[in-house]
Amino acid sequence: MFEAIRRRKALRAAVVQGADSLLVTDASSVQYLTGFTGSSAAVALVGRRAVLFTDGRYITQAKQESAGIRVSIGSQSTALRAVEWLAGCGATRCAYNSEDVSVATFERLRKALPAPIRRSFFLSTEGLVSRLREVKDADEMDRMRRAAALGCALFEHVLGYMAPGITEAEVAAQLEFQARMAGADAMSFETIVASGKRSALPHGRATSAKLPKRGFVTLDFGVVLDGYCSDMTRTVHIGKASQREFDVYHSVLEAQEAAIAAVRAGAECLAVDEAARSLLKEDGLDEYFTHSTGHGVGLEIHEGPRVAAKQTQKLEAGMVITIEPGVYLPDQFGMRIEDMVLVTDEGGEVLTSASPKSWIEL
Repeated sequence: MFEAIRRRKALRAAVVQGADSLLVTDASSVQYLTGFTGSSAAVALVGRRAVLFTDGRYITQAKQESAGIRVSIGSQSTALRAVEWLAGCGATRCAYNSEDVSVATFERLRKALPAPIRRSFFLSTEGLVSRLREVKDADEMDRMRRAAALGCALFEHVLGYMAPGITEAEVAAQLEFQARMAGADAMSFETIVASGKRSALPHGRATSAKLPKRGFVTLDFGVVLDGYCSDMTRTVHIGKASQREFDVYHSVLEAQEAAIAAVRAGAECLAVDEAARSLLKEDGLDEYFTHSTGHGVGLEIHEGPRVAAKQTQKLEAGMVITIEPGVYLPDQFGMRIEDMVLVTDEGGEVLTSASPKSWIEL
């Protein structure tokens, strides 16, 4: 409760100049500000007043989950009711995240306002709440540590299940079943299990393809635990690997460890990306590293900051990011190694360190 109240206070302090109120409609940001996890909600803030708007399906849930905030139940659009409430409170300039509101919805909201304030009421902003969410507080860090620990335990379990002839879908199903049995709310995203030549697909969703007698298997998965996501990738080899496979894997591992070593408060995201990319370039593999080095994780699986080339944003203590370089050789093989890393003033704390990433040959 107190964390949600503190977050709303911080948000009020961050509201852009010229705005006297704020509308929040993104579900994850609503949860961040109130604790409410329902699918239909909006939050309106003006002065020291704040209201959570939801519908009749969530009467009990909203009262149980929401922290120190008034709850309004109704049948109309939550955003529409929030805007009408703000106008009724005397608000004249409302900041909102334009990325979260469709053009059609925006027009409906605008038309619901009194004519004198209609044209100038809304002030478009980007990332107002999401920027606050990038830096985790102590409660969030604890939840994310536990989510990461569960992911590590699941990987240990599924290693004993994997064998040639079992399908990728069966591996994913086993992992997801165990996650639920261990208390996960859900998976963070659709589980990736890519084997053999399919390991060269960066986002190779699990299929009916059977694990090979010899070849790589990449597993990229995460769980949602107490509302927060985990994310990790491990690549293992079934059967005896060739020297080429062994060498490429260790190039990726070296690049990943170099990027983790570059993580610390004050470091630019592009510098962390370059730490991984430059080592792969030395080994002639950089053209096969086709995505960014990492991203933020939290209530959503992809949050800010983005750890990539040209990203000058500086890391801050309390951010949780992924470090996940990969190499994908078309029609041959591929691999990715990914850890969750908590940014500190001294460096990076690897939250998924309990899971081995040294060479594993089954």
